[in-house]
Amino acid sequence: MTTARLAPRTALFLPASNPRAIEKARGLDADMVILDLEDAVRPDAKDAARAAAVAAAAEGFGDRLCAIRVNGIDAAEHGADVAAVAGSACDFVVLPKVESAADAAAVARATAKPLLAMIETARGVLAAADIAAAPGVGGLIAGVNDLRVSLGIPADAGREGLSLSLQTIVLAARASQTWAFDGVFNALGDPDGLAAECRYGRALGFDGKSLIHPNQIVVAAHAFGPTESEIADARALIEAATGGAERFRDRMIEAMHVEQARALLERFAREI
Repeated sequence: MTTARLAPRTALFLPASNPRAIEKARGLDADMVILDLEDAVRPDAKDAARAAAVAAAAEGFGDRLCAIRVNGIDAAEHGADVAAVAGSACDFVVLPKVESAADAAAVARATAKPLLAMIETARGVLAAADIAAAPGVGGLIAGVNDLRVSLGIPADAGREGLSLSLQTIVLAARASQTWAFDGVFNALGDPDGLAAECRYGRALGFDGKSLIHPNQIVVAAHAFGPTESEIADARALIEAATGGAERFRDRMIEAMHVEQARALLERFAREI
């Protein structure tokens, strides 16, 4: 499924049970707000969070996309969450711990919303291509914290052990022309570490990054947006191209490079 809009660079998770966070989000520059009904919400606050998420989606977030993350298919709250999302004004539904295309398609069908599937387990990674190709799926999100647990990777280890899984998620998304989002960065006081991880994610091919704090938005948006040199190069390439394979600035280019340059400029135009 190809989604109509340009992929968000930044997708901010926030607890649907926190009215102050929801109100603050209306003034933030995140491209997408994800109202969380799952991990960020206490068990005794699930019902109130569900109602708050529906109300927040109805009020909207300006030109920002709005998504609601429901509880997983095995959770007691799942059915009520799906029914609430189906009647809401949100743009997307986010489903955690997806391990099968059938589950993803069922939730997309029940909510009548494009679905962002979180890949958070070894089974999910192995099924990522089928999940991305399922009817109604608009993108994949790498759930790196749970994925570390599933793969047995120490919490303080680097990203080396995740590299194959992350590349598989991007590959699966690209094969089905869906979005791909890198996972969250937990160290809230380390902007340099966040920037480095964003650069790594962009180099892998991710469209943007999922975030857990407003202070991460500017860093991630900059990392996943085109640089001034990339913009200048794209413009010059398009102007110089005459069709077919040819030499440009000491490298060979052809039609696909022109398309890539145009896509980059389209993304830049969205930012200004």
